[in-house]
Order: sequence, then structure tokens, then C-alpha cells
Amino acid sequence: MPLNNVRLDPGLLAELYKNSLVEIDDPHTTGVKKSNLYNSTKETEKKQGAADEWKYLGDYKKNILLVVNYQESVHLPDAQLNFITSFLAACKLNLGDVAILNIDKAPFRFYKEVQTRFNSKVTVLFGLSPAEFSMPVNFPEFQVQAFNNCTFLTTPPLGQLETDNLLKSKLWVCLRRIFNV
Repeated sequence: MPLNNVRLDPGLLAELYKNSLVEIDDPHTTGVKKSNLYNSTKETEKKQGAADEWKYLGDYKKNILLVVNYQESVHLPDAQLNFITSFLAACKLNLGDVAILNIDKAPFRFYKEVQTRFNSKVTVLFGLSPAEFSMPVNFPEFQVQAFNNCTFLTTPPLGQLETDNLLKSKLWVCLRRIFNV
């Protein structure tokens, strides 16, 4: 089939040109440049879309954010979820108290945007360094760090924590300190 005879489905055509195929004069927009109106509408849609894309696991009732990084999962693998629920239970917490955010699936990957969205009191970074999270401060793993009205902790990935008893004990020491258990 030659390119000049390509037929597009009307639905696809409407989707491709939904904002620019037909220009309608609207009496409410007199005096406003059409291009400015179009750009501001697109920016608003983009911001609303980004706000809707923050998918996380949990109810976030106690402003505790757990940040993981898994490319192959929507949130995290089942084994790691079981590990998280077990240490949350030891801290007298549950999934209703926290939000588990897979940073790989988040609309923004950096500290500033995540803190603006969640405004957490406690943030634990599993397998993510402060530098990778674009934080303006740097601190080593298993150091409880207060910064900007939030307590931060960074650890190795959950898979490593599960299998290494020394790392588990270091995590437990930090969690006891953060949650007073």
C-alpha cells in the first residue's frame, strides 16, 4: 500500500490531533492568545497526570516512606514485601502505617519531588544512596540522619538484608532507634 493511501481509524486520528485538528472560537477566551491557552492547558494536564502517577503500596497513615528500586516489579517482589511486613510488625507497625514507593515507577526519582509529594517524617532508602536520590547531604548506610524535618536511613537492597544476619541486626538497631521499640 503506498503511503499516500494510508487510512487512519477515526478514533486514532482524533487521539493524534485532539487539541489541534479543529480550532473553535470560544467567547470565553477573547483577548487570550490561543497558543498561551493551549500551553497552559497542557501544563495543567501534565501536572495533574504526574500527581495521579504516584503509585505506592500502603495507606501512609504515619508518614513513613519506604523507598525501593525494582525495575521488574510494580512495587516490589513478594519475598521482599514479606520481609518488610515482618520488620514492620517487630516495630509495631503495618502496611497501613507506611507507603512503599518503587522509585523506578515514580514520576520523579529525586529527593525534592518525593519529599514535596509525601512530606514524610521518616524515609528509609533501600538500595538507594543519598547521592542517587539527589539529596543535598551524604551519609553512610545504617546511619540515622535527621535532615529537613525528616529522619532518613539508607540501607543495602532488601534482597541483601534478607540473607545477611549482620545486615539485619544493623537494620534492627537503626529501626529501634527511629521507632523507639
